[in-house]
Amino acid sequence: MSDLTQLEYSRAQSTTTDGTSSDEARGLIMTVAQAADDRKAVDIVLLRVSEVCFLADYFAIITGFSNVQVRAISQAIADQVEEEWQRLPLRTQGLSDASWVVMDYGDAIIHILKPQEREFYNLEAFWGHAERIDFSPTP
Repeated sequence: MSDLTQLEYSRAQSTTTDGTSSDEARGLIMTVAQAADDRKAVDIVLLRVSEVCFLADYFAIITGFSNVQVRAISQAIADQVEEEWQRLPLRTQGLSDASWVVMDYGDAIIHILKPQEREFYNLEAFWGHAERIDFSPTP
């Protein structure tokens, strides 16, 4: 790899972690946020983490107030992303308990938490050095 380290080589590439372009990954995370908002999710935080971690390019951190709402938000996201982007999550964890559901799309990881879990784990503080992406719900 000549003089480039693996990190520099990865950052020099114009695609994200699963081969989609950065614009597509941003579009996907905005679709996620809109789908969550449509299900009355609150405190939707979008983070661009590509500069600070290798797990994904974007994180969405979303609050639902009950297990039923967390599941509904997760289903709405899966349906909307499949419809608009023809993509299914690579994996989904936490649906049985539904106090914290994680959906992994490769270039975007979605965290849907109930308020107690969100306060306890405080993901925004942990990833606080990542760039926040503005999201304004469409009326």
